[in-house]
Amino acid sequence: MQLSGASANDLAGSVERAIMASALRPGERLPTVRALAGTLGLSPATVAAAFKLLRTRGLVAGDGRRGTVVCAKPPVAARGTAALPAGVRNLALGNPDPALLPDLTPILGRLQSTRGLYGRAANRPELIRAATRMFEADGIPVREIAVVGGAFDGIERVLVAHLRPGDRVAIEDPGYPDVLDLARALGLLTRPVRLDDRGLLPTDLARVLKAGVQALVVTPRAQNPTGAALDADRTDELRALLKLYPDVLFIEDDHAGPISGADAFTLVDETRMRWAIVRSVSKFLGPDLRLALVAGDTLTIARVNGRQRLGTGWVSHILQQVAAELLGDAETQKLIRRAARKYAVRRTALIDALARHHIGAHGRSGLNVWIPIAEESATAQALMAAGWAVAAGERFRLESPPAVRVTIAALKREEAAGFAAALSAALKPDQRGRPA
Repeated sequence: MQLSGASANDLAGSVERAIMASALRPGERLPTVRALAGTLGLSPATVAAAFKLLRTRGLVAGDGRRGTVVCAKPPVAARGTAALPAGVRNLALGNPDPALLPDLTPILGRLQSTRGLYGRAANRPELIRAATRMFEADGIPVREIAVVGGAFDGIERVLVAHLRPGDRVAIEDPGYPDVLDLARALGLLTRPVRLDDRGLLPTDLARVLKAGVQALVVTPRAQNPTGAALDADRTDELRALLKLYPDVLFIEDDHAGPISGADAFTLVDETRMRWAIVRSVSKFLGPDLRLALVAGDTLTIARVNGRQRLGTGWVSHILQQVAAELLGDAETQKLIRRAARKYAVRRTALIDALARHHIGAHGRSGLNVWIPIAEESATAQALMAAGWAVAAGERFRLESPPAVRVTIAALKREEAAGFAAALSAALKPDQRGRPA
């Protein structure tokens, strides 16, 4: 790494070129101000000014005792989905069961013919009313609501509304890969928090809060990939911790909502300053309805709405009308309750079938079961050869141990024994996890 420059601008440009050329990699530590000043024959004030420019551009960040490090802000590569061989059951994707999603045809047939035009309100009042009823029924405080283009659109908008590159965000480990990718793409520094079947571990959360994080992203139920779900006691423990850090931005990703198979608990209370609860409709109304509802404090929602107006403007009123109709439709609500029961039966069937082979697994709620094992890739390949596609756990993990994720949404109860037998055949005796 060869850095140079006679001024703050020149030195900042030299560091930026080194980052672009991968001579400086994400997470790599820069020399101290005094050391670099001595090497280049510059004043410490000049080097400090260069570092300030780089922080402003989101290229480097202060990371406590590690000093100044290069931000992990790479271009995000699109992940394609490889075609599976004929006859292989796909349990790797997190899709809901299409048979348990509402039929949109009757709803589309009775939509209002009014066209969405410039200058009209961004959000349909009937959808806001339906969202308010939904949140309030789950004990979630409703101050303001935004309508965004999906869960991760909402999470990104909330993060950008308050954080800057170099800020620290606590995330679940294991957790959903897109959260990690999003944090890196925004130049944020991630801090992992372990969890058990009841959600975040209080000791781990206390550690990262004490170390200093600006935000926390958490899944209250149907946690992806482990299926963890908060209960009343864990909620009280975590709330008590968060009260000690009122300035931390708090985001709940309640992506599965009513089909999660677990009661709704929230870590938000009325006194919290900056918070947002994001609920996508994709898992219970359909992935192609790219729409999510965000409840939050007044400032956060105002910033989300304001930034949206400068970009996409609004979420399609056609999508909003469809979502509002479905949320208010009695038959759809019956189907959602049926889906929650079906998914619970399928989760339990797989966990029980695995236990009969002395294979431990986790899946307290949601659409996935998380199975700790010793060798992810080899196990996934052996299962593929036996006709089952699963997701290797590497993408979901930061510091947690290996596992595979199985989506149970379309795995019928009678198929669980066959999958468990195939996994048992793929594992050596010392590779089996402990029963959940």
